[in-house]
Formats: sequence, structure tokens, C-alpha cells
Amino acid sequence: MRILLISLNYAPEMTGIGFYSGEFAQHLAAQGHDVGVICSYPFYPEWRRDDSYPGSGWTIRTEQGVQVHRCPCYIPSSVSGVRRIVHYISFAFAAFLPALRISWRQRPDVVMLVAPALMGAFPALTAARLAGARRWLHIQDFEVEAGFATGQMGRHSLFGKCALWLEKRLLSRFDRATSISPEMCSKIVEKGVEPSRILELRNWANIDGIVPQESSSYRAEWDIRTPYVALYAGSIARKQGIETVIDAARIMADRDDVTFIICGNGPTRGDLEQLAAELPNIQFHDLQPMALLSELLNLATVHLLPQKRDAADLVLPSKLANMLASGRPVVAGVEPGRGLAREVEGAGLTCSPEDGAAMASAIERLIADRELYRSCATEARVRAKERWSKASILAAAEGELVALAEGHHALTSIGEKGLRK
Repeated sequence: MRILLISLNYAPEMTGIGFYSGEFAQHLAAQGHDVGVICSYPFYPEWRRDDSYPGSGWTIRTEQGVQVHRCPCYIPSSVSGVRRIVHYISFAFAAFLPALRISWRQRPDVVMLVAPALMGAFPALTAARLAGARRWLHIQDFEVEAGFATGQMGRHSLFGKCALWLEKRLLSRFDRATSISPEMCSKIVEKGVEPSRILELRNWANIDGIVPQESSSYRAEWDIRTPYVALYAGSIARKQGIETVIDAARIMADRDDVTFIICGNGPTRGDLEQLAAELPNIQFHDLQPMALLSELLNLATVHLLPQKRDAADLVLPSKLANMLASGRPVVAGVEPGRGLAREVEGAGLTCSPEDGAAMASAIERLIADRELYRSCATEARVRAKERWSKASILAAAEGELVALAEGHHALTSIGEKGLRK
């Protein structure tokens, strides 16, 4: 089968959408499919182009069995609502040339677009029409809703209304729509897509590669002398609400047994470092190599997963899967009844979002109650195996791709282990 994947972000980006798009394309190629990818040059989460990718134009090269077409696009050094939109539009325009070439020469059976950036729907739909291919949209993040939640765009402004209208029109043009949680799939239904065309395709964890262990070599490397570590590891941007971690660290600054670690890169890291400049109990570190992910996650006594209040159910943070796989409890900033709260229940504690005092209280409770801690830690690992298995999810996604190309459904439900309606 011939597959064209259009994804703004792609490997070797180590976090977020690029990581999952890369693993998905490489899995399909390893199974013998002819896979082409149209993407940007690596830039996330630093929002700066990777220096190891020189040049300024379009390039084609084979990476791990995948023919990767990289496009130039505008990458803002300071991310705002307008600049992000220009970023998305520039990628969509740049993607047209390779999309037309691939559709004409290689005739893909399925064209799959990963959103963000939904603006990529224009080259994706054009390529699918020229090739007579089926069309699949996979939503990792609702970029319009996220713009409202972070204040980068007004829901009731003329621009906001136009964005919602365009989003709805584009969503309706795809044969299949998937997203990473039941709540996000429900959001697609709210936007007018027929439920029969929607499936859940969640992100995954490398269960075999992340093995719970008693301690971590990072303790010595980063000179951590406290018995407990509260760890946030991932990208650093507005929608994460990481200021809550700083607030929790400030509240717990009088304790000499807990170190807060923020490990990641992104456009708002400098602001966070300034907020935490006077705190003795917090450290900042850069993203670590993927080969050391298990070692890093095992540094945590408790994993922290802050979230903006208005971003609930707009995204299911992909970092949660690996947190759970490490066999450590999670403290998540989310209101009861939300999708993230359902995922964390029994494997950690939830607290009011954007509330440093509530997060501090949850951390202290897990540290103090050893029975609760052990129960949550055990359940975290079990849940990762049950719901986030990489092999099961990728195999199910491949099956649905084949079925879509052949014009029918491969499955209606396979429980928590992959795709489901």
C-alpha cells in the first residue's frame, strides 16, 4: 500500500507530534508499505530550526525506510497567535509542491494529514483528489480551540468565527477522522463530522523501553540530594500551564526533602526560569536523549502534569503514557470528570488546574501516604500496559489504513488497546 503522510512536525523531534508521526511512518515502512512524508525541518520544542539540517529549500531523503520531503516554512522565534497562524500557512503553501509531485508520480492509496496544522488540509485534499486516494485526518490538538484557551485568539471575534467556520468545512472533507482520546473524538462530532467516520487513535508508550527501577543515574549527575523528586519532563509552552509547578515549588520551599525538576525546552522557558530564580528547591534542565528516557522518568518520585484550565479535553498530553509506564504516580492539574482525570484516576491524584497550592497538597499527600503511593505506582504501570501499548496501537492503526484504502472498516472496537469507535 502507498501512503502519504503530511505532518508539520516529524522525527527526529523528540517530543510531541513529531515523535509520534515519526514512529508511525517508520512502523508502516517496516511492515512493507511505501511511505512518503511531507514535513518541515525539525524545530520543536525550541521553535528554532535544527542546525544539523542545513539549506533553505525543499529536500528529499530516505530516513529509516521512509521517503521524507522537508519543506521550508516560517518559524517564529517568539510565538504569538498571528505568528503561529503564519507559520501554519507557510507550511501549507510549501507542502503543495511535493504533494502534487507525489500524487502524480506515486499515486498514494491513502493521504493522511496530522493536525496541527489543519491548514495542511489544502495540499492533502488536493493530492488525494489527484491520486484518487482516501483521506484521513488525525487530530493531535485542536489548534483553533487551543488558540481560544491560551488567549491568542478571541472566540467571538470575526477572526475566531472565520477560523471555526473554516475548521468545520475542512473536517467534513475527510473520509476518516481520528483523535487521541474519547473526549477529543466527541469534539469532532460536535464540529459536524458523522460519528461513523470517527475512531480513537491514542498515542502510545514504549512499555518495553521504559522499565521501573528504584533510582536513576540523574540523581548523581544533577546533584540531587533530597529523597523525593517532583518531575515535569516535556515541552514548555503556554498551554502546559507550567507556572503552576513554580507556584507549588514556592509553597513547598521550606521543605528540605523535595526537589522540583523541570526538564524541557520551549518558548516560555526563560520566563519560567525568571519566576523561579529565587527558589532553592527547583532545577531546570534541557531535554534529554530518547535513549535515556527511562532513566529520566525513573528520577521522579511523582510526575507532574499541569494543564491550563481552558485546555481540558482539547488535548490528552502524550507525555502521560510514558509517565505511567515508569511506574510512578502522577499529579495532574485537571477538574473532575475531564478526560485526563479519567486517565489518571487510581494511578495518581488530580488537583484544581492552575492552582499551585492544590498541586503542592497533592504532592505532599502522595509522599506522606505510603500505601496510597504504592497503590498508585502499581496501577500506573498496569494502566500503561493495558491502554498505551505501542505494538497494539500501531498494528490496529495499520489495519484501519489498509481497510480504508480498500473501502471498508477493519474493526469496530478493540477496547483500550488501540483504535476504537
